[in-house]
Amino acid sequence: MPSTSRADRYRQALSTISARTGASLPSLILSFGILHEVTAIAPLIGFFYGARVFGVGERVANAVMQEEPNAWARQRLRTWIEEGEGWAERVGRRYGLFGYQKKMCDEDTENATFRPYVPGHIAGDVANAVVAYGITKALLPVRIGLSLYLSPAFSRRVVEPIKRLVVRQFK
Repeated sequence: MPSTSRADRYRQALSTISARTGASLPSLILSFGILHEVTAIAPLIGFFYGARVFGVGERVANAVMQEEPNAWARQRLRTWIEEGEGWAERVGRRYGLFGYQKKMCDEDTENATFRPYVPGHIAGDVANAVVAYGITKALLPVRIGLSLYLSPAFSRRVVEPIKRLVVRQFK
C-alpha cells in the first residue's frame, strides 16, 4: 500500500523543485534559511532608521496602544507592538541598544528595572524598534515568498560554490 503521508508529499514536491532548479535539496533548504533571515534583518534595520529619520515610531506605537482593539487587525497590531516591546527590551539589554543599559553577565534580569521610557508610553528608539518589528512581522508572507523565489538562484550562485570550495579543501 503506497504511503500518502504529508511528509511523503512534501518530500516529493521538494525533490521535484530540486530536480527542476538543478540545486541539491540541502542547498535549497540552507539558501531558504539564509534568505529568510536576511529578509528579516534588512527590513528591520531599514524600518528602524526610517522611523527614526521621519520621527514616526513614537506616534505610530502610541496610537496603536491607545485605541481600543475592537477589530481583528487592531488586536493583531497591538499584539505585535507588545511583542516588539519585549523584543526591544531583550535586544536592548543584551547589546546596550535603544537607550537600555547593557546587562552585565552577573546581573539578574528580573531585578533590572531601568527602562528608557514609561510603561504604557513607548518613546524614542524603543518606539522606532517596536514599529520596525511590527512592520517586519507584517511582511512575513512577502518575505517567505521572496525567500522561496530566490532560493534556487542563491543556492546555485552562492551556496553550491562555497560547498565545492569547502569540500575541495578537505579532499
